[in-house]
Amino acid sequence: MSNPSMALASNAAPVARTATQWEFWGRVLVVPYILVFLVFVLYPVCYGLWLARHPESYVQLFDDPIFFRTAVNTVIFLVVAINFKMMIAMVLSGFFIQTRWWIKALSLIFILPWALPSIPTILSVRFMLNPEWGVINQTIFRLTGLDGPNWLNDPTLALTFSMLMHVWKSLPFWTLILISARLAIPAEQYEAASVDGASSWQKFKFITWPSMRTMYITSTILSMIWTLGDFNSVYLLTGGGPADLTHVLATLGIRYLRLDQVDLAMASIVVALPLVLPLVYFMMKRLSK
Repeated sequence: MSNPSMALASNAAPVARTATQWEFWGRVLVVPYILVFLVFVLYPVCYGLWLARHPESYVQLFDDPIFFRTAVNTVIFLVVAINFKMMIAMVLSGFFIQTRWWIKALSLIFILPWALPSIPTILSVRFMLNPEWGVINQTIFRLTGLDGPNWLNDPTLALTFSMLMHVWKSLPFWTLILISARLAIPAEQYEAASVDGASSWQKFKFITWPSMRTMYITSTILSMIWTLGDFNSVYLLTGGGPADLTHVLATLGIRYLRLDQVDLAMASIVVALPLVLPLVYFMMKRLSK
């Protein structure tokens, strides 16, 4: 008569051997991802920090008057453009959840700016704003016999158009995010509010906003983090001009690279960390809740 303990031990041996083989191949398959992370993520970051290690680079950077103007432009971009974009996204999210067929058709057109590549769309807007043969001056001001303004030659107008370009390009994405948050709110709450005679504003104040507040604030912070590293809206539209007065921190590094000042380019990126790290901290803190 066989011993039950010996039978269990003989059955456990193949299972343990199979588990060990799975663990081995699992580790082997993870190795390429680790190598990609080391080569394409960790190494560039460490190399950039090593290039920006000299204190003289920061002294030279802070002495550059363009840097101060760039820092102001970056703060304006984050405070004005991001909040303006998110408020419009909040309004449009309430519009696009309606079930009318023409609204659904309009939503397909609305999402095109986000789906199209950045380079051709932003460059096309730049051509439209050309003072001599741009379509805006040709169709609007030439009819009145007047010369249209040089839109991108004024720093205030150029930065404003850059912010509008950013809002136009990324607005559909954040609108979709807020639409998903609205659709997660139970319809019974709105039905009960309607029975109680609540107005549209009261429904938004007491139902919609409390339910979407966390998503809205988290999306705003995440948009700020992404915008700090986005140079397309400014660089492709204005190139930082006129006279380097519309640069943001993401494009200032490109300017220094074109001047063969790699240490200043890396330093201009490092000085953005005091803006990025608090945003990352607050976002992760909110997500942890």
